Amino acid sequence: MASQGSILGNAVTRKEDPGLLTGSNAYVDDLDLGALQIVFVRSTMAHAALKSVDASAAEAMPGVSAVYTSDNLEMATVNGFEMIDPSMNRPPLAVDRVRFVGDIVAAVVAESHSQAVDAAEQVIVDYDPLPANADIEAALADGADVLWDGAESNVCFAIGNEYDGPDVTEGADAVVSERIVTQRLAGVPMEPNGCVAIPEGDSMTFYASTQAAHGTRDGLAPNFGLEPENLHVIAPWVGGGFGPKAALYVEYVICGRAAQDLGRPVKWTEQRGENMVAMAQGRAMVMNAELGVKDDGSIVGLRARVVADAGAYPALGAILPMLTMQLSQAVYDIPAIDFFAQTVVTNTTFIGAYRGAGRPEATQMVERILDKAANAIGMDPAELRRKNYIQPEAFPLTTLVGSNYDSGEYEQALDAVLEASGYSDLRAEQARRREADDPKLLGIGLSSYVEVTAPIGLHVEYGRCEINDDGSATIRVGTSSHGQGHDTAFSMIVNDMLGIPMDQVTHVDADTEAVPRGAGTLGSRSLQTAGSAVYEASKVVLDKGKQLAANLLEASVDDIVVGEGALQVAGVPAKSVSWADLAAAASEQEIDGGLAHELDFDGSDATYPFGSHVAVVEIDRETGHVDLIRHIAVDDCGTILNPMLVNGQQHGGIAQGIGQALWEHVRYDEDANPVTASLMDYLMPSAAELPSFEVSNTETASPRNPLGAKGIGESGTIGSTPAVHNAVCDALVHLGVDHVDMPCSPQAVWNALQSV
Repeated sequence: MASQGSILGNAVTRKEDPGLLTGSNAYVDDLDLGALQIVFVRSTMAHAALKSVDASAAEAMPGVSAVYTSDNLEMATVNGFEMIDPSMNRPPLAVDRVRFVGDIVAAVVAESHSQAVDAAEQVIVDYDPLPANADIEAALADGADVLWDGAESNVCFAIGNEYDGPDVTEGADAVVSERIVTQRLAGVPMEPNGCVAIPEGDSMTFYASTQAAHGTRDGLAPNFGLEPENLHVIAPWVGGGFGPKAALYVEYVICGRAAQDLGRPVKWTEQRGENMVAMAQGRAMVMNAELGVKDDGSIVGLRARVVADAGAYPALGAILPMLTMQLSQAVYDIPAIDFFAQTVVTNTTFIGAYRGAGRPEATQMVERILDKAANAIGMDPAELRRKNYIQPEAFPLTTLVGSNYDSGEYEQALDAVLEASGYSDLRAEQARRREADDPKLLGIGLSSYVEVTAPIGLHVEYGRCEINDDGSATIRVGTSSHGQGHDTAFSMIVNDMLGIPMDQVTHVDADTEAVPRGAGTLGSRSLQTAGSAVYEASKVVLDKGKQLAANLLEASVDDIVVGEGALQVAGVPAKSVSWADLAAAASEQEIDGGLAHELDFDGSDATYPFGSHVAVVEIDRETGHVDLIRHIAVDDCGTILNPMLVNGQQHGGIAQGIGQALWEHVRYDEDANPVTASLMDYLMPSAAELPSFEVSNTETASPRNPLGAKGIGESGTIGSTPAVHNAVCDALVHLGVDHVDMPCSPQAVWNALQSV
């Protein structure tokens, strides 16, 4: 892809950073549109019949424009995901029943936020409590209370690979099993949720902190009684997404309907406390895995029985076990896989996508059970993995569970991470400490992973490149940037292709009028899809430009090459024509489409990044405190366009993955009340808790796009969690503790040590 002297493949400073560093970027709450403010009255009960809602006192409060309940603002129920039974659709304002703490009972609209908050406190709600449950295994048990009337059980989705062969562990010399919990997590973006609805007669402009402007438009339009073309959705600067901001929120629906009813703009600014119960959460699975291996380390087969949480109102999260299944073969040549998963509803916040979305769960399951197998047969965990890797010549490969792997050099990544970590020396130090009965227990954890990027049909994306009259370029893409560096990456492609300086490339996205279509940013898809669209569009623009330049310079098209901001005759840089002059010529000659091109790039299928991580922990035997002292990652995201952007994604992903392994957990009590609904209780790590990560890369190009790119946004999260989890368990295994559930808190580790 990159030629000699190309900018591609080099570390280039991000164009986005000045606005972020100076605070000049405008987010949803920064928009000064003279809007009314909306505040939601949320249920304090996890499950209850809604006997009455008295809003009379609130309506009489100063500045209040309206108080809405399901009695005076009629709205259709909202389907969380098209594969979910519509009988489980969510009413935007609760009708007759609330199903989780945070369910919306009423909405107060006032001139100011403080007035709306004061009035919301005056809404009196009378509840009749009903049985509540936050335990996904209990929800699946015989005799469990059924959350949704008319349903036969709490199961809302099920999937399996319909394995019908002999027992998958038949012929194994050792069979290991484990109940592996991947706990519920909160996305906690730096900017909570928010939107502004501006009614404009038979149309509306809608600002939202979303990862997918077009998807938000298409989901909202029917709820507002509008055709999609009459709903203009804009995502301004977005302060972090991580998956939860790809969801359609009933808060958006209520805000828009209130704006229509009142004929004035209405703004919702989510507060952190409500974000912790209202925004989509992630993970929340219990995975029962069984693995059979031979004494020489060869895997015989894997059995998995998974139960996943959907929350009270099933959405995208309900079907994520499908991705867990598709990644359950991981990077290994597994002869037989028997996978079955069920998703259940509980009285909790709904589950959606969260950095990795179904793929981290698969890796956590496979990598954890592999370490148990290694211990059972007395084999080094690294060598067990090496023994079973799918080999490079096997690609492209359709796995037993339906994934279409594109390319992979798994052993190369393992070798790189073992060398970078000094793995042999670490094992020698561990042996020394164990022999000395050192109270500082050393744990070494390894993980190898493959993940899928641009999954479930997300391999198609819109892109456009056009030359402006002044010779600058404008690119339009259907993805949405919220911190990844899209402007930088896509401008690099234009610069490399057309010679136009990066600061003269304008990047437009996340605006449904400025960009005709797009799937948004999720599934680590942007470079391989939108980036490839920009690449292909720029290539057509270059061909058009070369034809014009050849005529203007009286040269052969084959002799026209790219110069700085111009096209020139090869070897004669003085004989050139600027892009501004080319744009003028295209206009004068009425070139079809001008110096512009747009397309929907189709990568034909997803891509499959991979890598290996090593984590090193020290555990205080007396207190159970875990100290992560090193984390080494070798991630392969195909051909690298900008290593600075890649490393940044690695660092952020690793930090979030470590957060799950050691600290983060959304917890509920026995009555399904959230007990971690603030950052006083939900433990998010800061930089002070983390070591400096040691990151590097191998590069195995994907054949599915012209850039050779694969995704990187979620790889760090997928690889780091099982590596750290395995490191904690490895530190304890010689003492008779072979497993600790995540998060591996001091209390959990100490309790495990006391049990042996």
